[in-house]
Amino acid sequence: MLADNWVLLVLGTLRAADGPVRFDELRGRLDGIAQKMLTKTPRDLERDGLVRRSVYPTVPPRVEHSITELGTDLSRITHAVGLGGGPPARDHCRQSGIRRRSGDRARAGGASRWAPLNRYRCGIDA
Repeated sequence: MLADNWVLLVLGTLRAADGPVRFDELRGRLDGIAQKMLTKTPRDLERDGLVRRSVYPTVPPRVEHSITELGTDLSRITHAVGLGGGPPARDHCRQSGIRRRSGDRARAGGASRWAPLNRYRCGIDA
């Protein structure tokens, strides 16, 4: 479950929110996520007990996502591991992200496909 890049980003986004997040708002906060992944990821997280999805019978259907206590705990742990707990780890992450992006651009002839993940993990612009 945690091997998917979007799982960590969705959990982090929901943890940072001040309450339930509507589907379109979640899409706006997760730059570059495909419609399929935006539908599938929260459903999978709901099945695992990490996210609460509320579907309201309106036209069109209104869907709100919020993080559960278990999801909050897991998100804190993955965030701490991803950042390494301090400025030296963030500096390393920033430098390795810069090297990785420049290499990706050289190979692909454009922007890195990992830009959203790098920006979230390191707190830097891609």
